[in-house]
Amino acid sequence: MRFVRLLAFAVAVLALVPFAHADGTANMVFTGVNGANDGMYYVSPYTGTANGQTVVLFCDDIKNEVYIGETWVANVTNLGTALSTTGGFSNTRYGGVSGSPVYSFAGVAYQEAAWLTTQFASHPSDLVSLQYALWDIMNPGSEPVTGAVQNWLTLAAGNYSSINPYDFSIYTNNGKLALTGQVQEFIVRTPEPGSLVLLVCGILALAAFSFVRSRAIA
Repeated sequence: MRFVRLLAFAVAVLALVPFAHADGTANMVFTGVNGANDGMYYVSPYTGTANGQTVVLFCDDIKNEVYIGETWVANVTNLGTALSTTGGFSNTRYGGVSGSPVYSFAGVAYQEAAWLTTQFASHPSDLVSLQYALWDIMNPGSEPVTGAVQNWLTLAAGNYSSINPYDFSIYTNNGKLALTGQVQEFIVRTPEPGSLVLLVCGILALAAFSFVRSRAIA
């Protein structure tokens, strides 16, 4: 019986693998901040849920707002899919609104922003500078560019090609897009199908071992 339950779970997880990088919509809830701030704004990473699943949110959008407990429907745009598709950024704020400061090079801007999100965990004492750089990529000049911020912008420009864009998705409010007056846009790290496959393999191996062991005992 244990083997059957583990096998059923593995099949269910495996069924989710093709959708790990899928676009679509998500019901969002903004649930909290990490406490770091610049004296005016709380900075990333934030927490939220997407279709009931906890997600870590990185804001690339200084021109809009969100509050704790706010709910909205977001378009989910996988970065890798968008880069490989004509008009792939049409559901994003900075690639879908013609007045966006980075409209003509949205693909590069979002890749630089995605790379920056990978640096927050390893630089907890520099969250404000990282956030300023993240905001400045999409809205140049929106926040003061100190030496530390410029350093992050330079690093992002030089290292963005090192990421796998399929590992990132852009969450933008559903409906007609505008540059202001809407819910903030966020970048979220998506599950890696390869990691899910390894998890399934591990579960199957554990299930097989358990089954063989129970047969041996019997």
